[in-house]
Amino acid sequence: MQNESAYWLAWSKIPRVGPILLKRMWQQFNSLETAWKATTEALGKIEGFGPKLINTIQQQRSQINPPELLKQHLQKNPQFWTPSDDNYPRLLLEIPSPPPLLYYQGQVNLLENKGNTPMVGIVGTRYPTDHGRRWTRKIAIALVKHGFTVVSGMAAGIDGIAHQACLENGGRTIAVLGTGVDMVYPSHHRQLHRDLQKRGLIISEYPSGTPGDRRHFPARNRIIAGLSRAVLVMEAPEKSGALITARYANEFCRDVYTLPNSPDIAQARGCLRLIHHGAEMILTEHELLDMLGAIPELDQGKQLSLFDVEKVEKKEALPQLDPDLLKIFQAIATEATAFDVIVEKAGLPTPQVSGGLLQLELEGLITQLPGMRYQRV
Repeated sequence: MQNESAYWLAWSKIPRVGPILLKRMWQQFNSLETAWKATTEALGKIEGFGPKLINTIQQQRSQINPPELLKQHLQKNPQFWTPSDDNYPRLLLEIPSPPPLLYYQGQVNLLENKGNTPMVGIVGTRYPTDHGRRWTRKIAIALVKHGFTVVSGMAAGIDGIAHQACLENGGRTIAVLGTGVDMVYPSHHRQLHRDLQKRGLIISEYPSGTPGDRRHFPARNRIIAGLSRAVLVMEAPEKSGALITARYANEFCRDVYTLPNSPDIAQARGCLRLIHHGAEMILTEHELLDMLGAIPELDQGKQLSLFDVEKVEKKEALPQLDPDLLKIFQAIATEATAFDVIVEKAGLPTPQVSGGLLQLELEGLITQLPGMRYQRV
């Protein structure tokens, strides 16, 4: 599949060509190599390929040599999967926006990739209470002792505690980074990063050398949710990034569980809101294991390909947007709309609008243009 990998890589270098358009090209041509060699007239027949994008593609194709690009890329990024690869994680093929390139470092377990080993996400605040720390360790240990793999984001706080508890108890854990797999972020997790390389797995959709950028982390959260059969939010204030992971989990039809605590505790308020919206409460580790045991097993008779999975069409996705995300979407016109105008029309805090725009872009509902402008697709 190395030849096809060269074209996944090449297409990923072209602005505004994301997973949604890649899917349409694959359906049209059955190969991204064939799509790369297609005429502009043939590409123009695919939904979403307007004149501006066709012009960009034409310019970029004349400048990119896919086999040579792959050869250079492998020098710094020797280990990555594309959705065409048999070992690409099966559960990521079920989400609307699987990463075109998924880099990895550490110990690969193909049973996890094929969906045979149940994986559970644990996420939460960077500033947990003692209660949150204690319960995160307790839950992580219980999960790995019962054969689950724990997925988290190697962030400070809950993420790091979950990874460490798994490793200390001989369990499997996967860290999904918002940086390159070779980068240590935060810096005090250097030893944890080494331990994950030796006894766990580190993955990212960003190539080696990519530094931390706050815009990457909401995108990282969708991968945590996508890999997981269920997501546990241990502690989260109302503006926590962990709630983005929970939202993705809900959209991907994953179960969401959360740890209750007093509303007087800031780190509990996001969790209480999740409970209000239907998340299951974690009361004991034994009860949680019973509930997780009720998750239906995957059909092992078939290894899915990227386009075997039924996707929710854009028209069906709109009613499922939460109220704030819908405000952001409605603030964007069919023509290019400046970021400041979107913030003003949506009436929401700037960081929330930034995160919402990224989520809408990942879902294929909007596209970003130069100069911090956005328009509906």
